[in-house]
Amino acid sequence: MAKKKSSLSQARGLLYGLARLLGDMSAVSKGPKATAKRVGRRAAGKATGRILGRLFK
Repeated sequence: MAKKKSSLSQARGLLYGLARLLGDMSAVSKGPKATAKRVGRRAAGKATGRILGRLFK
């Protein structure tokens, strides 16, 4: 059975999610070039995180 997250952890996760959403909205308002940069950087960050996660398992 999985351990239940603390309310502080849940709140932090919610805040990070909102920050990510606000960053997306900001990029969209700046135009397609900024949105493309953001999407590319997020994809690169996810790929890097996966590789490092496998490396340091």
